[in-house]
Amino acid sequence: MAAKTLTIDGKEVSAQEGATILDAASDAGIKIPTLCHLEGVYDIGSCRLCLVEVTGVAKLLPSCTTHVSEGMDVHTDSERLRKYRRMTLELLFAERNHVCSVCVSNNNCELQALAWQHGMDHVRYDYCFPKWGMDATHPLFGMDHNRCILCTRCVRVCWHIEGAGTKNVAGRGAKSTIIDDLHQPWGESDTCTSCGKCVIACPTGALFSRGSTVGEMVRDRSTLEFIVNAREKKQWIV
Repeated sequence: MAAKTLTIDGKEVSAQEGATILDAASDAGIKIPTLCHLEGVYDIGSCRLCLVEVTGVAKLLPSCTTHVSEGMDVHTDSERLRKYRRMTLELLFAERNHVCSVCVSNNNCELQALAWQHGMDHVRYDYCFPKWGMDATHPLFGMDHNRCILCTRCVRVCWHIEGAGTKNVAGRGAKSTIIDDLHQPWGESDTCTSCGKCVIACPTGALFSRGSTVGEMVRDRSTLEFIVNAREKKQWIV
C-alpha cells in the first residue's frame, strides 16, 4: 500500500494508506487521549476524547476513525481541543455515579487518569445521580452500571474476540445500558463463556472480578492485543 505523508503538530510523519490519524500519531510518539479505543478491536469513535483539528476542516474529527491523507495537517493539542476534552470528561463524571474513593479501579482507572491529566479538579455541570443498579449474579464477575461510560469495549471484545455475542447495548442516549443476551441477568446467560475478556477491556470499575476491593482491579490490556495478533498471523493453526 502507498505511504501517505502528513504533518502532526508540526512533525512530518509517514503512514500507510488506510491508517488512521491515531495510528500515525502513535507510531510517531505523539499521544492522543482515548477512552473507547482499545488495541486489538475495531474503533467506533464514541468517546470523542481523541478529537483533533485538521487544517481546512471546520469541525473536529475523531482521530481513531479518520484515515490519513496526503498533505494532511493535524493538530492534536490546541486550546480548543483541551476545552472540549475537559468538557467531555466532566460530562462523563456528571452523567453517572463515579465515586473514585470506593471504586475497585481507584488509581487503576483510565477515566480517572485522564481527569487528572486534564486538570479536572471539579465538575461544572449538575450531577444526574441516576438510579443504576449492579448485576452480581455471575459467579466470577460483576457489572456496576453506575460506573459504565458506554465505551462499548466490552461489547466489541465479546463479539469480535471471544465470539460469544453475549453483551450488547440497549436504550438510547443517557438511558443506554449494557445488557447480556435479551436483557437477562448476567449469571443466567446461556452464551457467556466466562472468559473475562470484557472485564479486562473495561476502562473503569464498571466490570470487575468478584472479590476485588478498592484499588485492586489492575487489568492487562496486552492480553487482548496478543490474541488478535496471534489470530491474524495464524500462529495457532497447526
